[in-house]
Amino acid sequence: MTVAIVDYGSGNLRSAAKSFERAVAEAGLKMDVAVTAEAAVVRGASHIVLPGVGAFADCKRGLMALPGMAEALNQAVIEGGRPFLGICVGMQLMASVGREHAEHPGLGWIAGEVVALTPNDESLKIPHMGWNQLNMTRPHPVFRGIAEGAHAYFVHSYGFACAEASHVVATADYGGPLTAAVGRDNLIGTQFHPEKSQATGLALITNFLGWRP
Repeated sequence: MTVAIVDYGSGNLRSAAKSFERAVAEAGLKMDVAVTAEAAVVRGASHIVLPGVGAFADCKRGLMALPGMAEALNQAVIEGGRPFLGICVGMQLMASVGREHAEHPGLGWIAGEVVALTPNDESLKIPHMGWNQLNMTRPHPVFRGIAEGAHAYFVHSYGFACAEASHVVATADYGGPLTAAVGRDNLIGTQFHPEKSQATGLALITNFLGWRP
């Protein structure tokens, strides 16, 4: 089995790859970790990870520029039901639309929009950067064993506003609730960075690698 981490020019993926490699080794899993820009690798992967750092439009443009990648993701994830994890902007790209600077279509996998954070406390800075507690809104296998109130690391200025509350898996508070994780069917996404979230992140990655939705 292979976990494919999609490389579409969204930043340095080494820390993500190292976290997945560590989870594979510590759990004794027989899996390969591949950082790839090749559609064929994604199409054949058992698990797919879409990271993302930067602006929504830039990330979407970079993803669509990879030959055959959009089709491979749709075939493997939507048609094939392979476990999918979106991280930060990779999670946001699952939305219907992103409204960063202008209106940009997302992948449309989870209904909702990506909008600017507007904390109700003017002393809170944007971007939201640093450690914050997770508040679970419903159980999910990828969060198994992660305690209510566990801390995770965030860096973002925009957030995912889900059209359906049932798609929100976890929230965090930053001058009001913000979406920390979304999910439906074989899709899971985190606004926080599991690869930077120490024990919490490693537990989530390990759960994802063992997930069979």
